[in-house]
Formats: sequence, C-alpha cells, structure tokens
Amino acid sequence: MVIEGIPFVIAPLALAVAAWGLGWPLVGAVFFGLAVFVLWFFRNPDRAIPSDPNAIVSPADGRVLSVEKVFESRVLKEDAQRVSIFMGLTDVHVNRIPYQGLIVGAFYHPGKFLSAFKEKASLDNEQQALLLETPEGKRILFIQIAGLVARRIVTWVREGARVERGARYGLIRFGSRMDVYLPLRCRVTVKPGDRVAGGSSVLGVWS
Repeated sequence: MVIEGIPFVIAPLALAVAAWGLGWPLVGAVFFGLAVFVLWFFRNPDRAIPSDPNAIVSPADGRVLSVEKVFESRVLKEDAQRVSIFMGLTDVHVNRIPYQGLIVGAFYHPGKFLSAFKEKASLDNEQQALLLETPEGKRILFIQIAGLVARRIVTWVREGARVERGARYGLIRFGSRMDVYLPLRCRVTVKPGDRVAGGSSVLGVWS
C-alpha cells in the first residue's frame, strides 16, 4: 500500500481494538472491517508496462467516461483529444505517468467537489494538472480531478522532473476523475465504457 494510507488504516484499527477492549465485539468488527477496506483501497500493485515504444498508457484505473475532441483553454490553448476516466471506490487510486519525458508545467486549480461523473467536474472541481513534453517535443496534459467523495489530491512530481512511462506519480483519495489531453495526431485506442488499468492499458499510440 502507499504510505499516505497508513493514517486512514490506524484510526479505524485503533477504534476496533478499543471497542473489543470495552466488550463491544460487533462494533469492533465493524471498525476492523473498515480498516481492512481502507488497507485494500490504498493498494499499490505492480503493473506490466507495454513494450511498444509508441504506446501512451493510462494514468489511472477506472472506466472511460468519454473520448472527444475539445479546445483545451487553460494550458495547451489548442484543440486536443480528451480521454476522461472515472475512478470508483473499488479502483486502484495510484496514478501513473502516461509517457516518458519532462514535466514542463504543474498547475493547481482550487474548486468545487462535484460528482466526478459530471461534465462540469473537468472545469469546476479542484484539480492538479501536469504538462509533459516528450523527447520528440509532443505534449500531453493529464489532470487529477477531485470528486464528490475525494477531497485530497496527492502529487509526488514537480515541474522540471524527468519521468518514465508507467511510473507512479500520485493518487487521489476515495473516488475521482482523470482527464488526459492527447494531441490530435495521436490515435486513441479506447472508447467510452472501456475499463483501463493505470500503467498497463494503452490509451493511444503516436501516429
């Protein structure tokens, strides 16, 4: 598991022990079950990175909500293909780098905590964006977006960092969304409704 989850495991575990000590076995079992769930939620599995050097991998586990051409007005300021991924409570919430390169920009945007399903969440919710430039000069923008339950975005890399495809770079706690903006010259290989796994599922390939 990721170390950020440890405090969330300790609290219900301590309450479980206290309840058992007071002779409340049912209450203790409930808190122990909660501790086990949180431990499972913060799991951090290894992933097999695709061998294709042109493959762009998913930065998140979850279900693809939409794939569409949009004008990204905040960072790229150009047309791009946006792939939106919803991370439910049962998905792994560790996020991964979609392609190797240099982080040339990091942008935090405070905001609301609307349901991550909603289209407005892409613009209105709290979010942390990273802009990656590949060795060939191509750019990918990927954005961690907080949801209705998720209230904490964690990002371990900063502007100026050199990163590798599939490397772990952050997480969002308890249900959220990831938007990935790919260049128009990239061929997207997923469609709405597809399930993807961070670091191993291919979102698109360079054409």
